Amino acid sequence: MAEGCNNGSSKPTATPYEEALDALSSLITKRSRADKSNKGDRFDLLFDYLKILELEEAISEMKIIHVAGTKGKGSTCTFTESILRNCGFHTGLFTSPHLIDVRERFRLDGMDICEEKFLAYFWWCFDRLKEKATEDIPMPTYFRFLALLAFKIFAAEQVDVAILEVGLGGKFDATNVVQKPIVCGISSLGYDHMEILGNTLAQIAGEKAGIFKDGIPAFTVPQPDEAMNVLVDKASKLNVTLKVAEPLDAKLLNGLKLSLEGEHQYLNAGLAIALSSTWLQRTGHHEFTCPEQASPLPEQFIKGLTTASLQGRAQKVPDQYINAERYGDLVFYLDGAHSPESMEMCARWFSLAVKEDSQKKAFNHPPQNNSGSTIELTQGNPKERDGKISMQILVFNCMSVRDPQLLLPRLMKACGNHGVYFKKALFVPNTSVYYKVGSHALPTDSQVDLSWQLALQRVWENLIQSDKGGEAKHADAVCEEGKDDTKMGGSTCENSTVFPSLPLAIKWLRESVQQNQSVRYQVLVTGSLHLVGDVLRLVKM
Repeated sequence: MAEGCNNGSSKPTATPYEEALDALSSLITKRSRADKSNKGDRFDLLFDYLKILELEEAISEMKIIHVAGTKGKGSTCTFTESILRNCGFHTGLFTSPHLIDVRERFRLDGMDICEEKFLAYFWWCFDRLKEKATEDIPMPTYFRFLALLAFKIFAAEQVDVAILEVGLGGKFDATNVVQKPIVCGISSLGYDHMEILGNTLAQIAGEKAGIFKDGIPAFTVPQPDEAMNVLVDKASKLNVTLKVAEPLDAKLLNGLKLSLEGEHQYLNAGLAIALSSTWLQRTGHHEFTCPEQASPLPEQFIKGLTTASLQGRAQKVPDQYINAERYGDLVFYLDGAHSPESMEMCARWFSLAVKEDSQKKAFNHPPQNNSGSTIELTQGNPKERDGKISMQILVFNCMSVRDPQLLLPRLMKACGNHGVYFKKALFVPNTSVYYKVGSHALPTDSQVDLSWQLALQRVWENLIQSDKGGEAKHADAVCEEGKDDTKMGGSTCENSTVFPSLPLAIKWLRESVQQNQSVRYQVLVTGSLHLVGDVLRLVKM
């Protein structure tokens, strides 16, 4: 934060960027379900905004790839952008949410938009909308403004291709003002945002299929029958040719690996290849052979798939603040999984990653078994070359609209299936707040209500007790603190701790590393992309 002239009474002056973030924060409102009953939360307003910003013609001329889905849509968009950039095109990519800085949502040629350009385009849009705002046409809400800003940026920067990730749902999402995309994609569907999108896979699929446009080709990945039937039905009614993109065959990468980790990324990569190929075909760029899974991938496709980058999805980050001689003794494994299905994929990735990392340093000798308890270290605890033992820790939070009874058991079971067990689970509130953008106005520990984290802790302790064959109802008895379930105090139990803030949890981890010279800590951070962003902010500063 920039300091102004301080005469003893003046407050620190906000930077121009912070002023823009404050203006953006003023647009945040409580989400409501956009459906027929409220006319899509007045979806028609978006066309008024486009008229005010004089973007109608620009959008109609944009060569857009539009992607919806529950899981993997951000990764699919990232792969697609990287492929087309490596084919030599000037790319624009709009994704959500951001992890550290709102500018991450707007990528030009694979790079976050610079602060100078962001500010220029931001105020150009904000001021015009503010000037024309009336009771009938109020200022757009937060995400709608960001989508409008993306259209302005991509139009002004004259991108060759704009890749748009749907924010929520599809039919009534702000990105769905696009009338004539080049191609549409639907990534894996599952249960998420059910309070907004509906309680069945069929309802959710119907919302996602809302991005289909008359006569525009679309691709999806293998889906559960309940979801696929709806997609096929919606496609047929709109004369949409809907094809299923098969997962990428790893052999086609010529010995290289996808840059985004996890088995599920081969599904997203297959969809990205189909979207990129169709975009090239339909825009007249026939110099690039459009590959089928059986034929070799073009060099540009391979480079795109093996160099794409996306923070917070199956990402490994060694703590930068550990002493040089202890570097690598505290590693964060970050994945923003927040649905039951993605939680299982996250657990699989983490389990394989920690085993692979340990094997790189371990002797080839039979593992020593310390205990059968599900709260012990990785089964076998192989000592590494330097005599150290790997210990797995969970750092978790999720939004209160999600059901931890669906998320945490899937995580624990999938890890257990791979012989990976958490020594300790740490439950923390997010540092970032949902009503504020930026890091210059963060809550203090005393302002945080920990009742949700205490509820998460009870679920975890009950799971541990059940797994041990004990009575789940006695799980609370092992807690040392927080017996009165106070809203503001932390709580330490046998297998878990609630911290009043994320920085305190990170501090505890760093101190544990210093105090235990023979242990290497492998920390899975999951449950919320907001939490992942908060951790990145703290460990990469």
